[in-house]
Amino acid sequence: MTAIGVTTYGGPEALHEIDVPPEPLGASDVRIRVTAAAVNPTDTGVRSGLRDDRPAPLPPGAVPGMDAAGVVVEVGADVDTGIGPGDRVMAIVLPSGPHGAYRSDLVVPARSVVRVPAGASDVEAATLPMNAMTARFALDSLQLRSGQVLAVTGAAGAFG
Repeated sequence: MTAIGVTTYGGPEALHEIDVPPEPLGASDVRIRVTAAAVNPTDTGVRSGLRDDRPAPLPPGAVPGMDAAGVVVEVGADVDTGIGPGDRVMAIVLPSGPHGAYRSDLVVPARSVVRVPAGASDVEAATLPMNAMTARFALDSLQLRSGQVLAVTGAAGAFG
């Protein structure tokens, strides 16, 4: 498998193609052939080593990426979401070591995968999962009641 990852921490120049082992498919997982992955501010933490207490990533390297879009290749035996091989999907990824969205082949829990919205390209879809989850958490924490109004000002960036 190929991925875009880091073997030594640093700036953007630290990103390069690396070989990573295939990920096993568990009973409640979905395997995706990744066609697009978003770049989030947190990915710079993986690349720079900010999220690691070691001086360098463990082999085969660290793979950033929290958002992916692509095509379902395989589903685990216990997956009952209606998503199956050939479906275009987007997913939230929790990067850890060589497991990140910047992979050619990615395995994630089925609960982290939804279909790509109609009319959206894979590139557009890859920008949605983390921003949508952030918006949902923000709205949930506000605990708005019916009839209340929320004004969003200075809404720069994808989340805004």
